[in-house]
Formats: sequence, C-alpha cells, structure tokens
Amino acid sequence: MFCPKCGTENADDSVFCKRCGSAIEAEEETRVVKRDEKPLERDSATALFSVNPTLKFVWAGYVLTGAAAFLIVAFLSLLLPAVSPIFFVVIGLLLLLIPVYFHARQKLSRYTLTPDKLEIDSGLISRTTTSIPLARVQDVTVKSTVTQRLLGLGDIIVDNAGTDGDRIVFANIDRPRKYADILLEQVQKKSGERF
Repeated sequence: MFCPKCGTENADDSVFCKRCGSAIEAEEETRVVKRDEKPLERDSATALFSVNPTLKFVWAGYVLTGAAAFLIVAFLSLLLPAVSPIFFVVIGLLLLLIPVYFHARQKLSRYTLTPDKLEIDSGLISRTTTSIPLARVQDVTVKSTVTQRLLGLGDIIVDNAGTDGDRIVFANIDRPRKYADILLEQVQKKSGERF
C-alpha cells in the first residue's frame, strides 16, 4: 500500500505512513459487477400451446403392417416350406420399420405458440427450428378432408408475410379449430399492440 501524500510503500495493514505519519485509508478494490445473465431458454410456462401431429394414422399403420406381416409370413411359409420360418418372420418384422419411421417423424415435429412467435421444430438427426413473429402472420385456415373430419383431425394453414410468402402447414392436428382460434386470438392481440 502506498501513502497518498509522500508515495512511500507501507505494509498492507498499515494505518499511518511510516515516513510522513499521514493516515492511510485502505485502498478500494476495483470490482466488476456482473450482469445477472440467465441462459436463453424457451420458457414452457409462457407457451400458449405446444402440439404434435396426431398419431392416429401411425397406430393404424402399426395394425395394418402387423396384419400384413402375419399374412406374408403365413403365405411364404406355405409357399416355400423348405425355407426356415425364422427368415419369413424377420422379413415381417422389417415391415414394421415403415410405421416406426412415421411414428418418429410425427413425434419429432412440434408446433409451439408463445405470446410473441410461432415455433416449428422438426428433424430426426439434424434439428430445425423456424420462428415466425406473430406480427408476420396474415391468415390462419383450417382444412379437413373427409377422413380427417371423421377422425376429428385437420390441417392448420398459416400464411405469413415473409419475403417469399411462406405457407406453413400443421398437418393432421387433433382438434385443429381449437388451436387455430388460439393462434388467431394471439395474432389479433399482437396487431392491437402495434396500433
């Protein structure tokens, strides 16, 4: 510690300078104040809804593929009795990979609405997240085919004001009208805040 009057070096715990006798106050430490930084996370509590495409078609695919696999194994076992039935069972099990693929694809697509934006997450190996600010959403349409209507499903089509005029389709959503109404209500709130 140095004396502020004469500049003599003193011990760190000194109260008076050893040369001139002036009072020495403890030096103030320079402190760097850290800003309270929180990691960027999507707060699930603020999500108005988060929905995946329905799995009804996938479960139907499992049933149909299982039945087809059973019939193929039975038919090939009768047609080629010299070949081991284990071989045909393996072929039947490989058929189940088709609905497994669609199951994974459906589970890995998620549509989330927050108070400010619409997020579309998709992908199996590489993940893609698309964020659309609600201020860019121009129109929300619900479209259902006859089969979808019978199963209570539909597609939600979102038109946005992007540079390329993108159309986002939420395919095969359970109760699509409910989610479209929530989305439209939030878009109207956002447009009301701007004006």
